[in-house]
Amino acid sequence: MANLKEIKKRIGSVKNTQQITKAMKMVSAAKLRRAQEAVVAARPYADKMLEVLSSLALREETEAHPLLEERGKERALVVLMTGDRGLCGGYNSNVSKAAERFVTENPEGFEAIDLMIVGRKGNELLKRRLGENIVKVHENITGSISYSTASLLGQDIVADYVEGKYDAVYVLYNAFRSVMTQDVTLNQLLPVVPKVVEEGTQVTEYLYEPSRAEVLAEILPKNVEVQIFRSLLESVASEHGARMSAMDSASKNATEMIGKLTLQYNRARQAAITTELMEIISGAESIK
Repeated sequence: MANLKEIKKRIGSVKNTQQITKAMKMVSAAKLRRAQEAVVAARPYADKMLEVLSSLALREETEAHPLLEERGKERALVVLMTGDRGLCGGYNSNVSKAAERFVTENPEGFEAIDLMIVGRKGNELLKRRLGENIVKVHENITGSISYSTASLLGQDIVADYVEGKYDAVYVLYNAFRSVMTQDVTLNQLLPVVPKVVEEGTQVTEYLYEPSRAEVLAEILPKNVEVQIFRSLLESVASEHGARMSAMDSASKNATEMIGKLTLQYNRARQAAITTELMEIISGAESIK
């Protein structure tokens, strides 16, 4: 009978867990709708702004503004976007592993690479292996994304770059494609990458109003803020999608486990009943 009680207790435990995973799936589904709407609204503006800046970088000399300046290969910064919570499948681990590969393999040939991590999970996954590379960690900001948050991060990044602390800045995040698909994406933020044009194409000059210096001083830092904001929105939508998918799989696995445990319970109960009947019959025979 102790075995029956143990199995029954496990069934109850799995059912309680299933209730939690179903509730988490419903919460993530509700948050995903809002996050997805925000991403879809932000993408056209961010893409167009990047296109304009790439075209501008093609036409301007690198000395026109510090954010256009192409430097050496001494030190780079990678802004890593992760979540503050787990239970979302491979969302945090995939992007963290990509950051680790970029630092260890160093495909761009930098002498040193620093990490600015947004999200508690990224810091937890990387602080043991890349602790000396982590220079800044921002936690508990992905729960409610606003442009002001991205603006503060962008201003911090721009200030470090203008001071000459870094020669390049990259942003690494999960780009949202669907509930089932999130693509690990690495984009270069600084310096602005010039637009690629076909050989022989004539490049026209821009006219600036009120002045070239004022326009560049306003639009180049703004682009960094916009791209950070877009990356945060993509990352948050990806997290909710990954958690929704993970909780759905967990709920289905719980259903299968409950079925197996129920079958095991019924078999054990039948065996116990059979044993009791045999004991009764044996006792009755012995009396005769």
